[in-house]
Amino acid sequence: MDSHNSDNNFAFDLFEDMQQNNLNYIYRGVFTQNITDNILLLTEACMNSAGEDSKIIKRVFTILVEGLQNVTRHQGIDGEESSPNQSGIFIIQNQGDKYYITTGNPIQKENIPTLIKQLDKINSLAPDELKAFYKEVLNNNIISNKGGAGLGLIEMARKSGNKLDFDFSDINDRYSYFYMGTTVLLNDNATLETSEHSMEAIKQIHKTINEQNIALIFNGMHTQDSLLHIISIMEEHFSNVEMKKRKNLIYVIIEMLQNTVKHGFKHDGHSTKAVFFISHNNSTYQFNSVNYIPNEKVASVLDTIVKINAMSDKELNESYDKNLSESVSDTREVKGLGLTEIRLRTHNPIQCVTSKYDDKLSVIFIQATI
Repeated sequence: MDSHNSDNNFAFDLFEDMQQNNLNYIYRGVFTQNITDNILLLTEACMNSAGEDSKIIKRVFTILVEGLQNVTRHQGIDGEESSPNQSGIFIIQNQGDKYYITTGNPIQKENIPTLIKQLDKINSLAPDELKAFYKEVLNNNIISNKGGAGLGLIEMARKSGNKLDFDFSDINDRYSYFYMGTTVLLNDNATLETSEHSMEAIKQIHKTINEQNIALIFNGMHTQDSLLHIISIMEEHFSNVEMKKRKNLIYVIIEMLQNTVKHGFKHDGHSTKAVFFISHNNSTYQFNSVNYIPNEKVASVLDTIVKINAMSDKELNESYDKNLSESVSDTREVKGLGLTEIRLRTHNPIQCVTSKYDDKLSVIFIQATI
């Protein structure tokens, strides 16, 4: 259980990268109104939890609305089968005194020159000129079948107070992938340093999650509010999955997230950051959590998982019923109840690997597969 395979190495590397680069969360997939709404609510909950000023939250919220609407309008490749390159992407990153917001979606190559012309003009304008340009475009009332003529882009530049960063990657002869980044400074003393936020780094992250077929990565202090929004996002993401399987998928997500909330390392009364990510291959889904854990708890957790993995379905059900009854009768938390639920729902062994971090902490990786 302590040996590392490629999944383990990827999970530990991802955990380290997410912490070092302060990546809050990434969603890749189809963007519906419900998913967009819950991404907005998740961002708001995370920023409130971090104690951000209400003015900053409102500004970030406005930029997110415009960016996510842009992805929703332009996602998908007409007349082609679903592929990773067809999915929209959303990434939010916090670097102390600034937030970086990146969205991505496919675009027809024939539309790129017009888009570049729009973006270059927006980036060339001063704040007063942007305001006047916004009114000009609005008054002209030029509306396409996929939304306004650049109004959202202008509003994003206005609210952020910074230029819009953008780039493209080839998909095929007809389509490219369009990346757009926006920076929100949290105070007047913050400075914009391009070395901190590289579009090339974002493109590499996108390539990696495409290769690993990852739908969602969340890095943060998991709270009950954030859990509810993550679950709502994934309920919509799994909307095309058969009902019984979808129900099991959601139950596993709930238990995996609850596990990081209950058992993750606590500092000053708050859980330290944990990474939760979901990947899938054909009809197989993998749910992964990586978080810190006190060294003195490692042996107990590993022992519990070994025992659960060794049980038959009958033994699992008996153990679950017994532990559930005991937890109700004396209101105490019963060790392994959530892990037993995961094992029952997945019908597969729970994978668990730990790696010592320092004298006090280890990093623990848990994976469940359906």
